Amino acid sequence: MTKPQKPPAQAGARETASDIRLFLDNIRSVHNVGSIFRTAETLGISRIYCSQTTPTPLDRFGRLRTDLAKVALGAEKVLPWEHIEDDLGLIKELKKQGFTVVALEQAPNSVDYKEVSLPPKALIILGQEVSGVSPKLIEATDIIAEIPLRGQKESLNVSVATGIFLYRLLDR
Repeated sequence: MTKPQKPPAQAGARETASDIRLFLDNIRSVHNVGSIFRTAETLGISRIYCSQTTPTPLDRFGRLRTDLAKVALGAEKVLPWEHIEDDLGLIKELKKQGFTVVALEQAPNSVDYKEVSLPPKALIILGQEVSGVSPKLIEATDIIAEIPLRGQKESLNVSVATGIFLYRLLDR
């Protein structure tokens, strides 16, 4: 686990009563990650956890990733983030702190995302572009939310799905 990244305090930063965090589960595309950072920052997400091989704003040598920054447009500089190796350990710790864990995923026991109401403390898990949220993390969730699809395609791009889900839940 890398040291948590804490951006400098921002003048005019928004204060919120909730603590909503994102967990990016092995997302492969640096562009998807940058887009998620940008969307998350606009909605006041408090922290992003990048798990396993998910790209982070810093490369493996500790240098800023210009490819991620190009898409995130500065959100990576103001939104706290952390690289995580022990996925289940983090989830267990957050549950002890009172967090509800929600996965955005297609599953037999999922509920329509429009029926989900987030408590003040929530961790939202977003899965890898092809295989989705890993089964071990699905087992650790409290709620599995799904965006119903009407076309022939079976899934949405992870950054698009994130935007739809977060705006529905947080812009009420």
